[in-house]
Amino acid sequence: MTNRREFLSVTGAGAAGLIMFGCRAAPAQPPEKFEVVMSDDAWRKKLGPAAYEVLRHENTERPFSSPLNNEHRAGIFSCKGCALALYSSSTKFESGTGWPSFWRPLPNAIRTRNDGSLGMSRTEVHCRRCGGHLGHVFDDGPKPTGKRYCMNGLAMTFAPGKA
Repeated sequence: MTNRREFLSVTGAGAAGLIMFGCRAAPAQPPEKFEVVMSDDAWRKKLGPAAYEVLRHENTERPFSSPLNNEHRAGIFSCKGCALALYSSSTKFESGTGWPSFWRPLPNAIRTRNDGSLGMSRTEVHCRRCGGHLGHVFDDGPKPTGKRYCMNGLAMTFAPGKA
C-alpha cells in the first residue's frame, strides 16, 4: 500500500519530468528533408561548439550575449550553417528580450514547427535549407506583422550592405 509521502514524491517527480523534458503530444511526422545535409562531425567542425549546440541541438544562447543584438547597420542576417539569407536589417527591432528580433523573415527563408518542450507550446523557427535551429516566433511583435522572430545570434552571420 502506498502512503501519502510516496504518492506525493512520485507525483512531484512526474511533474518535474514534464517541466524539464516537456511533453510532445503532437503526432509524429516524417522527418523533414533539407538541401544542405552534413554529418554531425562536419557540422561540429564548421560551426564551432556554441553555434553547433544552438543550430544542431536547439539550445539557446544567453540573452544579451550576441554582438548581433547591437548590429544596426543596413545589411542581411544569414544562416551560419548554410549562408541562406534570412532577415533584412530593415525588419530588425529592439524587443528588449536580449536576442536579435525581427518582424518578418525574407521570402522562402525559414520554416516553422510546433515546439512542445518546456511544458508549453511554442513555434520553433529553423532554416528552410539546412534545418538549423534559429529561435522562436511569438505573436507580440510590432506592426505590420505583429510577429517577433526572436533569433539566436549564434545561429546567424551579418553582412553589411543593401538591405
